[in-house]
Amino acid sequence: MDIHPLLLIVIIFSISLSFVTLSTIRMILTLKGYQYSAAGLSVLEVIINLLGLGMVLDNVGNIQNLLAYALGFAAGIIVGSKIEDKLSLGYVTASVISQDNSGALAMQLREKGYGVTDWETNGFEGKRSSLQILMPKKQEVNLYKTVKELDPNAFIVAYDAKTIYGGFWIRAIKKRNIVR
Repeated sequence: MDIHPLLLIVIIFSISLSFVTLSTIRMILTLKGYQYSAAGLSVLEVIINLLGLGMVLDNVGNIQNLLAYALGFAAGIIVGSKIEDKLSLGYVTASVISQDNSGALAMQLREKGYGVTDWETNGFEGKRSSLQILMPKKQEVNLYKTVKELDPNAFIVAYDAKTIYGGFWIRAIKKRNIVR
């Protein structure tokens, strides 16, 4: 079957883009604990990759096909990352340190629906308030905006919560309604 060279470039680019996008999503699913979904996706990923590589190798003398595959690969990384941002799977734990150790920030965040554990800590320049907030990853950016509005000088660091077990958080987090 003869394929027009320009169409072949578009097909190779698209296949490479699809393969890497799926590969990125599969890796994220694996890291977030969705092993069975990741395994199912890997079947499709391998089929697509073999089709693309086959087309490139059948026409390996044409540099434009190699470039199409490489550019599709690069674009797939970007597209896969954008999809991961939209999926926002899993949970995030944010640690917030506020210079205001009155507990006001914790109360304001609780009023907005966040589950907050707070305690008094000591920093280089005196007493601080430390807050720990567990939330679905989809709410992470909203939390940053809210904290910065309430306390522009707050220090925030967040990390993925891999394992969550028991306590108030796990029962309440699923039905929590965050006020924006």
